[in-house]
Amino acid sequence: MRTAIITRKTKETEIEMELNLDGKGIYQIETPAGFLNHMLELFSFHGGFDLKLKAIGDIHVDYHHLIEDIGIVMGNCINEALSDRKGLKRYGFASIPMDEALAQVSVDLGGRAFLVYNVSFKGFIKDIDIELFEEFFRAIAFSAKITLHINVIYGKDLHHVIEAIFKAFAKALKESVSLTGQDLPSTKGII
Repeated sequence: MRTAIITRKTKETEIEMELNLDGKGIYQIETPAGFLNHMLELFSFHGGFDLKLKAIGDIHVDYHHLIEDIGIVMGNCINEALSDRKGLKRYGFASIPMDEALAQVSVDLGGRAFLVYNVSFKGFIKDIDIELFEEFFRAIAFSAKITLHINVIYGKDLHHVIEAIFKAFAKALKESVSLTGQDLPSTKGII
């Protein structure tokens, strides 16, 4: 099974994560950010990834360090679990509606870290600034060495917008990590 267990401890956060790319969507998530927990549960369930996460952080400052560092650890887990990346489909795409919101996510596991984040919405869900999710996905893209395009086509409710993004990311990642053979999915012979 393609799994990774990573611990990261800084002066700002303590994070322990276990990710299984070949799981069944089983999750156990404990952070002080309820909305983030909900989004990560959706990611695990809809991607079919097993995810265990225990994280604390300096949320008395704000949620930035916690959310970004969880993204770093998740990206590191994805990168480690993918190992040499042989046999991967490599590319994944999903277009997911959540009521009035529509998000589209494209993933390339080709070893080039990049994020395109076309999400024009601003505001807070409870006490979390939703602009922090751009930092979360940037951290994943750069730590996992993946190209990630996130586009919100339309929406109104901020909860629905972010939920559509997480579900689309889960589905696109699941497609891209699926195994299609034994070869390295690159004409360069290296990723």
